[in-house]
Amino acid sequence: MLRKRSVSYISIIILITVLTATAGLYLEDSMEPQNPEEIAALPPGSTVLEGDDVIDESGVRSVPLLLHPDYLLDSFNYMDPGNLLMAALTGAVRTPISEMTSGIDPEGRSTVKGPGVLRVSGDKLVVQEPPVFLWAYKTPYTYGVRRGDVLEIIENGRKVKEVPADSIGNDTVPHRYKSAERIKRWFKRADDGDRIVLDYQLSGFSDGRLPVPPGRIEKLFGREVISYMENYPSGSPVMVYMKDYRKVQISSAVSYLGSYPEYDDSKRAFNARAFADAWNGTIIPPGTEGSGKETVRFTASRDPEAPGGYASHGSCPPARALRAVVTGAGMPLPRGMTWEFHAVLFGFNPATGIKVKNTGKYPVLIEMWTTGSGAGTKIYARLYRLEPV
Repeated sequence: MLRKRSVSYISIIILITVLTATAGLYLEDSMEPQNPEEIAALPPGSTVLEGDDVIDESGVRSVPLLLHPDYLLDSFNYMDPGNLLMAALTGAVRTPISEMTSGIDPEGRSTVKGPGVLRVSGDKLVVQEPPVFLWAYKTPYTYGVRRGDVLEIIENGRKVKEVPADSIGNDTVPHRYKSAERIKRWFKRADDGDRIVLDYQLSGFSDGRLPVPPGRIEKLFGREVISYMENYPSGSPVMVYMKDYRKVQISSAVSYLGSYPEYDDSKRAFNARAFADAWNGTIIPPGTEGSGKETVRFTASRDPEAPGGYASHGSCPPARALRAVVTGAGMPLPRGMTWEFHAVLFGFNPATGIKVKNTGKYPVLIEMWTTGSGAGTKIYARLYRLEPV
């Protein structure tokens, strides 16, 4: 008799198990999978750092407890009494974050070192590691627009505030790139509707991630990136992240200033040093075109053959050194230069007017410096290829 009862109990248990499994499979097949974007706390393509919260827990769906009783043991639910109580009262349990993500811990934080990027990959929300080399472009983000007696501040296409002309100052306008005094001078000269760029973002990232506004750049990529942006003109490529790479010298050159007293050798030496300063430290990513710094100034010497009667003499010797290392690395003649002894074309700024195009596979770094003084100034140039280790 006892044996018959045991057989009956076992049969009932087996039947319940089969029915439960069948019901679970039916429920699982009938439920539409959760869209990973529903649980993202940030738009896909956003840059995130290790430890950043990237999950919106309010978007995490619940599934029948019958279907996944094992979810109760996941730390996402087990360590949260609220989730356990909900499961007991409703018969539904929240889907563990680990089931829907990669590169994200059970608490919803990024585990990727460096500036990772939030993406949707298949049916998962993932934080991808940054590539060895990551770059973007310096592009306008904040404008000032004159409207009568007020300066409108426009950020990313939206007006954020109005500043009366007599209130323009460091506390009221962005002044990283242009001082408040310079903005005041511009305002006095400007016509109604004229605009001036006040701040810059990073956009056009090499891995396709979303643009980064000015207020986030230093946190995500560091102070050095901001410093680089401050020196180079709008539209310049900016290397924002590099890891596990080595510098390989590809070419080098030396040029001599020489004496041309009719153009004032002291001014020429000043311009040779300025040229080297303008180009030293410039990094040009593959497939991009870069110039020297816009913050370096040159001095003019009288030259009746030059447009306007003046030219930045002394720029040609360092330009010849730059030309030599660039073309010696297999890249084309920079824009704004010639193959002649007078290497810089009239009308081209020796820093921002010259454009070097990197046609190689990897970023290149330009180093330039000078020694000596006056007509005895020597200019040195080196070009390095930055390669993954």
